[in-house]
Amino acid sequence: MFILSASSSSSSASSSASSAPSSLPPFSLSPSIYLSFSRVSLPPSSSSSSSFSLKLLPLSLHFTPPKLSSPHSSLRFSASRAMAELVQDKESAHTPSTSDETRNDPPHSRAFLDLRSEEELLSCIRRETEAGKLPSNVAAGMEELYQNYKNAVFESGNPKADEIVLSNMTVALDRILLDVEDPFMFSPYHKAIRKPFDYYTFGQNYIRPLIDFENSFVGNLSLFKDIEEKLHQGHNVVLISNHQTEADPAIISLLLEKTNPYIAENMIYVAGDRVIADPLCKPFSIGRNLICVYSKKHMLDIPELAETKRKANTRSLKEMALLLRGGSQLIWIAPSGGRDRPDSSTGEWYPAPFDASSVDNMRRLVQHSGVPGHLCPLALLCYDIMPPPSQVEIEIGEKRVISFNGAGLSVGLEISFDEIAAICENPDEVREAYSKALYDSVAKQYNVLKAAIDGKQGLEASTADISLSQPWI
Repeated sequence: MFILSASSSSSSASSSASSAPSSLPPFSLSPSIYLSFSRVSLPPSSSSSSSFSLKLLPLSLHFTPPKLSSPHSSLRFSASRAMAELVQDKESAHTPSTSDETRNDPPHSRAFLDLRSEEELLSCIRRETEAGKLPSNVAAGMEELYQNYKNAVFESGNPKADEIVLSNMTVALDRILLDVEDPFMFSPYHKAIRKPFDYYTFGQNYIRPLIDFENSFVGNLSLFKDIEEKLHQGHNVVLISNHQTEADPAIISLLLEKTNPYIAENMIYVAGDRVIADPLCKPFSIGRNLICVYSKKHMLDIPELAETKRKANTRSLKEMALLLRGGSQLIWIAPSGGRDRPDSSTGEWYPAPFDASSVDNMRRLVQHSGVPGHLCPLALLCYDIMPPPSQVEIEIGEKRVISFNGAGLSVGLEISFDEIAAICENPDEVREAYSKALYDSVAKQYNVLKAAIDGKQGLEASTADISLSQPWI
């Protein structure tokens, strides 16, 4: 899912900066993120003599609670019932939405918060279902999530596993029930909700017990420090990454929270619609900074909604352009268009190929911002913690397989587009070569992480270009 703005307190999406071009080319951000438009006009900065302007229509992505009936415990339900209903407000000044950093909880059942045992927890799920407060499939998904989470935490050998499981699961189930009763509405640019309930810390606490920190590593820690310095200087940084699990944002933050809490808390993730529609996933997504888009892979699941989704994606793109124009933004994106999958013949996991058009369009978006920008390759290895289904599924509500395992994160040096362009003969060749250079760096770092974690080589897997460390030890 989850995929977040490292901006200073003085910056905003509409802050003044160097003037940006009045239009951008047709944009396809990734195979799973399709943003189609003919022209995006950006408001001029105060120092610009340009006369063009843009009035953005506030837009909320409203995901109505699904009506479920299937008895399967994997929480599958019709994508048509879970699909977003787009709500476009009238042309007017923006008013804060429920996703602007705070969310006052409406009155709702707090039955899960006072539980003392597994028996009480499971009984509470059934009682809320019988009372009509929980759809049967959401209830089944809750039970399945509880059992899988419990097994994974107990696998860690933590002597306080009982206490951790009950504490984290009661809060998670409380947040899921709240969203069923009063569904949260995500804006195109969603800022993490930190008060009065801190959804970010909730997500961190939930995923932390699943990471085997003794067998986890961060590559090139000094480069993360360089990235943070660039952000404070007003630069934009885009992390071109592979994508492995719904828990990627929490895992990235947990691996960096000791050394780079600013990055951990302020990164913006480009997130597909499924992580803001699935009732078991939404509470975790609420705690992250997101650019919300519709997945190209699922654009035609309901053909009659395709054009509406494209228009929503155009507005999300405009939000991203405005954020970048303000500077000091850190954006994570997976240009493969989805999560990595194992090779069908070998079972080996490896970063999925990048879409060159997605990489090039992201590069151009950064270039057109009028602010210094950098694209850096990021490798992530954590598939064992929460692997995706073996195949891309149309229906929302996948089964959550969870385990206790090591995780790895590594960042590489910025890849110079100009240097690659200087040795290529035409734009298409440049685009492919640049994307390949970024992917090759991600793959190289991934192999080092794989040797350290899966190959049990630990810190000895470090190379001249990729220095591994364990800053939490």
